[in-house]
Amino acid sequence: MAFLVSHPDEVKIVSQRFGLGAISIDRYLELNGYKAIQKTLAMEPDTIINEIKNSGLRGRGGAGFNTGLKWSFVPKQAPKPKYVLCNGDESEPGTCKDRLIFEHDPHAVIEGAMIAAFAVGAHTAYIYIRGEYRYLSLIMQKALADAYARGFLGKNIFGSGYDLDIYWHGGAGAYEVGEESALMESLEGKRGIPRIRPPFPAVVGLWGGPTVINNAETLASIPHIILGGADWYASLGPPKNGGTRLFCLSGHLERPGVYELPMGYNLKKMIFEVGGGIPGSRKLKAVVPGGSSTPCLTADEIDVPMDFDSLMKRGSMLGSGGVIALDESTCIVQFALRTMKFYQHESCGWCIPCREGTDWLKKTLARFHAGGGIRKDIDNMLYLSENMLGRTFCPLGDAAAMPTIAFVKKFRSEFEAHLEARGCPFEKAGVVEQLPVLA
Repeated sequence: MAFLVSHPDEVKIVSQRFGLGAISIDRYLELNGYKAIQKTLAMEPDTIINEIKNSGLRGRGGAGFNTGLKWSFVPKQAPKPKYVLCNGDESEPGTCKDRLIFEHDPHAVIEGAMIAAFAVGAHTAYIYIRGEYRYLSLIMQKALADAYARGFLGKNIFGSGYDLDIYWHGGAGAYEVGEESALMESLEGKRGIPRIRPPFPAVVGLWGGPTVINNAETLASIPHIILGGADWYASLGPPKNGGTRLFCLSGHLERPGVYELPMGYNLKKMIFEVGGGIPGSRKLKAVVPGGSSTPCLTADEIDVPMDFDSLMKRGSMLGSGGVIALDESTCIVQFALRTMKFYQHESCGWCIPCREGTDWLKKTLARFHAGGGIRKDIDNMLYLSENMLGRTFCPLGDAAAMPTIAFVKKFRSEFEAHLEARGCPFEKAGVVEQLPVLA
């Protein structure tokens, strides 16, 4: 997949330094780097938090919670140290945006973490990077070392009297630690499993101290908001959905890649204009709008703005911005099976509904696709999925259940066709199966 692609509709904010050598601290400084933190150090913490709140920036990791509001939950006084944690454990199939930020603009993440830390009164921050992103960890280590060498981190940064240390931490390749409480467990040296909540991280987080956890793209957006202003950033998207988003377009598209588009950008236009449409003469069948955990939309449902609230009204989610296009050659049963294999493999096994539910769904889908299914299996898959929802400590159970429910309800006729054909009708018809490669 080509990543550094472009389209006339792009609004380059987070991606404006991509390809310009901003991995170098000297180049980053030439491109307005570290100006936002210097401006921030002269502001009151509450003013900073309100600025981020009013910008309409919502979590780019998938949850979509207002970032400034999240910061405001951190108590001003606390008996234990406060922390800022960057979630760079990008493991959602179909999503590859944080990778580009770490690769091309690592200092933006550092500067965003600095601003967040100053706003909430933290003196320590961590940047947690996905285990498979080993080479990105090397980039981040150098970026941090360069920032320390210039005196931008450590004691009395920029002569402000404010001290801040930032460390990087590499994961071990577990999808589960993308969940914020499991991320903290991993960072503390424990097995990466979710915590029972409440208490929430803003009050009791890393090592028991109040903790702000933000996605890498979220933090990389912060310096731009500080320099451009909340009103400017909010105006780029619809109400309560400010700014732009790095959308990862993959699957059956002529021009897959990562594009920075305004929040609220129309999905149909994104598929057929930005992504170039479906290769050859094939038709669009479905779109996964926000990474593999989000319910799919049929080809008739994609005339929708890509923002958190609009997609929620359509019964799906914006998630992490991983847009996967499926053409008419795709066997939905096989795609559902491939999705479930991932979630069954990545389940930490702590919660029974998730551990057992994903395993049973994977086995049922495998048998069904191979031709050994019975009609009752269709309703059983719905029953299993619906009983997983909301019954686990973290959202992994929901992430496995929600797409399965959508696949079965929206493409039930395809499941029934597998019963009639006693196997996959696509394979029997000689259709070459080419499931999209998930980034």
